[in-house]
Amino acid sequence: MSDYKLILPSMGEGVMEATVTNWIKNIGDSISEDESVVEIATDKVDSDVPSPVAGVLKEILVPVDKIAKVGEPIAILSVDRVVEQADSVEEVDTNSDQEIADAAKSIEAEVATIKTETLITSSDDKFYSPLVKSIAKEEGVSQAELDQILGSGKDGRVTKDDILDFVKNRGNQPAKTVVTTSVAAPVAQPQAPQVQSAPISVGEGDEIIEMDRMRKIIAQNMLQAKQIAPHVTSFVEVDMTNIVLWRDKNKNEFQKKHGEKITFMPIFIEAVAKAIQDFPMINASVVGDKIIKKKNINIG
Repeated sequence: MSDYKLILPSMGEGVMEATVTNWIKNIGDSISEDESVVEIATDKVDSDVPSPVAGVLKEILVPVDKIAKVGEPIAILSVDRVVEQADSVEEVDTNSDQEIADAAKSIEAEVATIKTETLITSSDDKFYSPLVKSIAKEEGVSQAELDQILGSGKDGRVTKDDILDFVKNRGNQPAKTVVTTSVAAPVAQPQAPQVQSAPISVGEGDEIIEMDRMRKIIAQNMLQAKQIAPHVTSFVEVDMTNIVLWRDKNKNEFQKKHGEKITFMPIFIEAVAKAIQDFPMINASVVGDKIIKKKNINIG
């Protein structure tokens, strides 16, 4: 058995690190090729990392709640494939000079072929495992074709079976026209001034709690929002009498039918969505000296 380093793959432009949220496999567990090993979370997406090789989980390098960098190893697997590759190298070393020269030429030709291949990359919406990328390169599947495959994996991820099925039925696929659109470069965010926070004393018996990933993100976004635009709160009184009477009239029947209690929250959400449609400037963001009026309404 030889060691294989499981690398944290790229998860889209601008994503340089991820937080390990859960190890699906434990040390000593067997792992199949393209089987998920660990769950990770970034500011943009929560995902899992599959193993491109079969083996046994030997060592975990990044524990839960710790940050891993893209391109760095997060675990070590014991595998057989690397041993076979090493044996083949040793076998070449024992051959004649002519065979070594031929092998070098073959390697150069393979490298030249790899350089001319289309680079398959993941994006914010589409994440491809190393195995899927490898199959795409071997079968000559372009980035545009790969992006059109409807994945059957978690969160629509393209699996090994999905791409093999696509390659198998490739000749029967109707021709598709890929329309490329230019995307404007994002407006640079202004650098917020660094504010020196006042020192806080920790007294005897005080408890220090480490923030989890979600709390850190919320805190950073709230601070950024305060620095970009002033916050204003407005209060308006609303007569809810008719809504309360309607709910009291229908709540028992609703609970019998659906097994859930009907609350005021969906009514509030619908009212907010309709109000934003009537006053779209509420649904806007400030970026530098530009105001971006959003097309979609994100209740979250």
